[in-house]
Amino acid sequence: MSEPVILSVCGDPRLQAQFAEELAPLLARFRWQPVASLAAAHACLGQASETAPVALLLCEQQLADGEGIALLGSAMAAQSGCQRVLWGRQQASDKLIEAVNRGPLDHVLLHPWPAGALLEVAQQRLTEYVVRQVDEPLGFAPLLDGQRLLRAQLERQMAAYRQGFMDYTHYTDEALSAAVIRALYQFFEGNDETRACRRYSPNHLLTREGERNDFLWFIAQGEVVLKKRDADGQEWEVVRYRQGALVGGMSFVTGEPAFTTGVTLTAAEVIKLDKALFAKVMQAKSDLLPLFTHLLLRHFNRRLQNSIQTKMALQKTLASLEQAQAQLVEREKLAVLGQLVAGVAHELNNPVAAILRGADTLQAQLPDLLMDPLVEPWRSLAAGILQQAMQVTPLSTALVRERAAQAERYTGERNQARQLVQMQLDDPGLWQRLFAPLSSATRQAQLARLDDYYQMGNFLHNIDVCARRIADLVKGLKQYARQDNAVPQRVDLLEGLEDTLIIFENRLKQLTLERSYDEARPKVLCYPIALQQVWTNLIANALDAVAALGRAGRIQLRSQVYEEAGEPWIRIEVEDNGHGIAPELQARIFELNFTTKREGNFGLGIGLHVCQQIIAQHRGRIEVSSEPGVFTCLRVSLPVTPSELLSPAR
Repeated sequence: MSEPVILSVCGDPRLQAQFAEELAPLLARFRWQPVASLAAAHACLGQASETAPVALLLCEQQLADGEGIALLGSAMAAQSGCQRVLWGRQQASDKLIEAVNRGPLDHVLLHPWPAGALLEVAQQRLTEYVVRQVDEPLGFAPLLDGQRLLRAQLERQMAAYRQGFMDYTHYTDEALSAAVIRALYQFFEGNDETRACRRYSPNHLLTREGERNDFLWFIAQGEVVLKKRDADGQEWEVVRYRQGALVGGMSFVTGEPAFTTGVTLTAAEVIKLDKALFAKVMQAKSDLLPLFTHLLLRHFNRRLQNSIQTKMALQKTLASLEQAQAQLVEREKLAVLGQLVAGVAHELNNPVAAILRGADTLQAQLPDLLMDPLVEPWRSLAAGILQQAMQVTPLSTALVRERAAQAERYTGERNQARQLVQMQLDDPGLWQRLFAPLSSATRQAQLARLDDYYQMGNFLHNIDVCARRIADLVKGLKQYARQDNAVPQRVDLLEGLEDTLIIFENRLKQLTLERSYDEARPKVLCYPIALQQVWTNLIANALDAVAALGRAGRIQLRSQVYEEAGEPWIRIEVEDNGHGIAPELQARIFELNFTTKREGNFGLGIGLHVCQQIIAQHRGRIEVSSEPGVFTCLRVSLPVTPSELLSPAR
């Protein structure tokens, strides 16, 4: 688009020159077009094109060839979105009021007006025009209302992404898979230098359990089987995938070793992507991102649903597991992964993998236990071991070692003593009554059988713990996603900070998190969800800064309540020991479109700018202190009861 036009209709050349001088700051992005009559104005409106539209019409009410109000309706019809400002002289204000009642306009000015009034009105009206008519409004931010243009840009981008993302929710699994595969084939048609589109014969190995997997396979034709080895090394078929399925998705996304072995059962046509090629495809075809996101989430969702169905079938087999069944059925609600964003799949990977491992192990062990039932008193003892393992956290290694040393004194055998401690059967009286009379071989066999019950209960306990962890993560995401109320609330900011930490639980495990909170925790008058956006940005930045440090990375969270100008304030600090920020860059980190993110980390330069706006809305301040290579600390200071709280941005 060429420079939009400011069309000024005025019969006095001296006033035209004065108007041009007052609006000079805007002429860096807008073209000034003065005319002296209604006829000339109509001609300009008729000649304006899509590349040089009339953005603002500044029209005098009384002209030599008619009334300016007559021009405003024509401008509205000829130029979409054109902002119409009518002005007149003070002594003829009654005519101006009459004009206001007669026609469509956006603003009225009385001449002479105070210094700067014309520029202020023009900035307001042109901001409205740019928000509605310009695809990339941020280029006008230095001249107009930058904050509103930023909000408009963000809202437009989010609306476009949401629309693109949600367009596929009504697709069936088959239709969604077909759309992805069709788009990939179109991308590689005539340009498949990497041989991404391949044909495999039966028994071709795709992934190997426990080994690194750098590829993602889309099955276009054929059938693939996934197999899993149990603790005895026996390989079991887990699932079969056909046309439209993904293979290697979990390990491809997380970077963890492949959980299963994938082998073609029939001749198969596949599309094979490594991470570099996958990124290239997504960059070249942005419409593929929401398609792939939905497909990947549905793939993970189906695997989770299948694992839950497997667990439920096992629970129905054993009547003694009714309580565990009820708990796991409640967790079924967490299977709706399609409502979450793409990053949640990575966060859920570890607990989901633990549940799958537990379900596979139970499936492998139950047939043996049911085929060889124990007799009393061993049956009652086994039931007690199973119930205890389901409800009690396993003992620490140090405690097991200490108690095993004591048990070895009367068992005379170290491994048996350790088994007794793990099952919490290391009671000398129990040993003498049940185990001592047995031969060594029989005793070892009985301990092995009881250990099977212990392991089964332990796996069920782990399944329950992992399911609870998933529930906590979803709760945190729901807190983050909900909208602020229009009325400010008094809340404990540290509760919101802790809710935010749940979202980053998986990444926080890789480093040290230290908390140092003031005992005083006043309820702060604020918009809590807006501030939660601040905590999310600050913690995400800190995690990116220490990502390369691994276990040596450290994030510290601190709070302090203090007085400022006789009023209570609270300060919250987020500090990391990452690469730091150079002194010459620290003053710029809150600028729009400025980022210090290094190569490999995604950064738009918007997050901290938005944080600064939110903190200013709460009459607080955000500051940074940093030493390159040592630390970075972001410090948010807020009044507990602000004198004036601005309405949240919409």
